[in-house]
Amino acid sequence: MTPRVFFYVQHLLGIGHLRRAAVLARTLAEGGFDVLLVSGGAPLTLELGRARLHQLPPVRARDEGLRELVRLDGAPIDSAFRTARAQELVSLLHAEAPSVVITEQFPFGRTQLRFELVPLLEAARALHRRPLIVSSVRDVMRRTVSPQRVAETLEMLDAFDLVLIHADPRIADFGASFAAWDRIAARAVYTGYVASPDRGTSASDAGKDEVVVSVGGGAVGAPLLKAALAARRQSALADRRWRLLVGANLSDADRGALGGQDGVVIEPARTDFPTLLANAALSISQAGYNTVVDVLRFADRAVLVPFATERETEQSDRAHLLAARGMAAVVPAEALTASRLAAGIAEALSGPSLRSFPRCNVDGAKRTVELLRAKVA
Repeated sequence: MTPRVFFYVQHLLGIGHLRRAAVLARTLAEGGFDVLLVSGGAPLTLELGRARLHQLPPVRARDEGLRELVRLDGAPIDSAFRTARAQELVSLLHAEAPSVVITEQFPFGRTQLRFELVPLLEAARALHRRPLIVSSVRDVMRRTVSPQRVAETLEMLDAFDLVLIHADPRIADFGASFAAWDRIAARAVYTGYVASPDRGTSASDAGKDEVVVSVGGGAVGAPLLKAALAARRQSALADRRWRLLVGANLSDADRGALGGQDGVVIEPARTDFPTLLANAALSISQAGYNTVVDVLRFADRAVLVPFATERETEQSDRAHLLAARGMAAVVPAEALTASRLAAGIAEALSGPSLRSFPRCNVDGAKRTVELLRAKVA
């Protein structure tokens, strides 16, 4: 009988979590699993191959603080909404009777969703055929996690059989960002970074010698796009074409405020992003997981401007891991000005090419299939 995978993911602000989960779901389906991806965020067009999708009534974060959940129209969610979503999840679990249950980021994150994830895990453990219960987590944990929160994570991890860390330990040591690593190391496995197997470059010369500025989905990308336009004239690459990829979630007001300049292309994010990176003289971007994986795979030189708040340190930590190895220049978001970005560009151009470093492991999706197949067998 084909083993079934029940894969829960919730994106709150950006789209990176859902994109990574979609790659894993598609690869698992190609590897012989019957996969249901259960998404709780805003609907998004996904390439899932043979994997199936179930869309929960969607929620998002109210703002960049990521503390409060609301409906897509901004209306608060109440206890009835929470109860209904939890019941829907548990009913779906019973209907699927999976061999594997995966929660993306939980319990290391997404704790706002405990109202539905705790009942889901309790129901999974109570099934007649108890499934393998897996946490799928990215490369770094945020630094602001309190000792109490770490203790709560360990308590909830009692329900989990396996922790898949989607990173290359030569670049990101998960134990350096998770204080209780020694308590979970026996159940944790590095898979390598998750990159879409079919996401590669073409023979096109698109982006040749350009500066490519990207902001992922664009929800928090406006400051970087504006700073890039202002930094262009001050930079050593002022004579190059600059291509700004604005992302689908950039507001119309922010898009309109970018205006236009000779030698600047402003357009939506493109499916040939790897080709643009491979041909470009320089990449300027935020430091989300998926973007950094693409930069590591394809770019020559890079400047990272990580999105950060007092509570959210993930992108900053990821960017500084690369900077410490000489792989990228970093401009902190709180210090972002045209002159500081121009200085970051100069730093990146004077440093080594990313292509001079050993290639990082980006086979995380394939390795996830191998690990789960062995566990289920």
